[in-house]
Amino acid sequence: MTHSLISPLSPLDGRYAPLVADLAEVFSEHALNRTRLEVEIEWFIALTEHGVAGTQALDASTQSALRALVESFDQTEAAALKAIEDTTQHDVKAVEYYLRGKLAQLGLSHYQELTHFAATSEDINNLSYALMVKRSVHTVWLPAAKAVQGELARLARLWRSVPVLAKTHGQPATPSTFGKEIAVFAHRLGGQIARVESCDYPGKYNGATGTYSAHQVAWPDANWPGISQKFVEGLGLRWNPLTTQIEPHDGQVQLFQALQQAGRVAHNLCTDIWSYISMGYLRQTPVAGTTGSSTMPHKINPIRFENAEANLEVASGLFDTLASTLSTSRLQRDLTDSSMQRTIGMALGHQLVAWKNILRGLGEIDIDADAMDADLEANQEVLAEAIQTVIRAEIVLGNSRIDDPYDVVKGLTRGVRVTPEAFHTFIEGLDISDGAKARLLALTPQRYVGLADSLVDYLEG
Repeated sequence: MTHSLISPLSPLDGRYAPLVADLAEVFSEHALNRTRLEVEIEWFIALTEHGVAGTQALDASTQSALRALVESFDQTEAAALKAIEDTTQHDVKAVEYYLRGKLAQLGLSHYQELTHFAATSEDINNLSYALMVKRSVHTVWLPAAKAVQGELARLARLWRSVPVLAKTHGQPATPSTFGKEIAVFAHRLGGQIARVESCDYPGKYNGATGTYSAHQVAWPDANWPGISQKFVEGLGLRWNPLTTQIEPHDGQVQLFQALQQAGRVAHNLCTDIWSYISMGYLRQTPVAGTTGSSTMPHKINPIRFENAEANLEVASGLFDTLASTLSTSRLQRDLTDSSMQRTIGMALGHQLVAWKNILRGLGEIDIDADAMDADLEANQEVLAEAIQTVIRAEIVLGNSRIDDPYDVVKGLTRGVRVTPEAFHTFIEGLDISDGAKARLLALTPQRYVGLADSLVDYLEG
């Protein structure tokens, strides 16, 4: 049976393919082979620049022609490479043979033996994956995450003054503003985005066990660590001088942990938005032509956030497995990392689906200020905290002789509904100063939001 995108095994290649198309450009099997070719070509050029084996540096036009091979590596060229791999049964060796053929076409047959010179497959693969991960994060992941964070910041400012009943342990608690609560998520996500941006991408090019043994015996006059460092850093990566056959992946592990935590923050956002919709604090905007339920026509289901939840959970599991597996390699090399790294694109892909669903979902909701206000009005007892705290301050000032203010207010409010009239009567009878009474009598749940509005100003950007 011939595989096609109409019968994909993964939803990333089927249902979600349009959402991850930009990721596939930089993280796919085709992208991997294109990047391997890029690394092989850059190493070839570097060797000639350093005069290895008596070579002469290539002129600018020849270098451009070599680098153009990467730009022109289309599906036809990928198929030609795959035909070579069918014979070699080794993917990196196939890239080497493919490049050898291209060198012959460019009149560089006399330099063919510099292709993959003194290299192990992992010299090519570790740099290729580092480049693909870096490009994926910087060109796809970060823009998608920042779009969500930016929309959250916009909504936080828009709704900064709208009072809302807070819920701690699922129970009515000290009110806040809806904008401030959204600002918390914008701030949290911004912190994780900064953490991802701070990650670097290590790479190595030092041979079969990280000793430059073949390099040194073949051309002992060269400063191989210096050549390696210049080469790796020239690719925009951080050079790792001490490795086994593999680059130990610690940089990738730190990145995956940062990506995972960003996803967990987003997951928490989704569950809270879902809850606010369920409570009626948020309403969803109907989209023409869509169906909420196959049997209940009235429904608008919060599917964007539910879909994002699921995809974030898949991504989190993959990132966790990647981080734990890539942290270990037996002695100087085993092959578990090779298979494991093939799932990096899946983890990034599921998070990308989530980011795009969250962004779309945020654009399809609005607050129901009336519902929020009604809930605040029905829960006057949340003012109990304010009353007992004012009494405490009055006692310290010498304006009150009330014994155990917490217990006094608890007796009035715990587990019961209290009317504004009952509160006013209670406050009028308190042994506190007239100024303190005036502040409490003017208080309502809607006004008991502290500095929530101004706290939104702590959002950056």
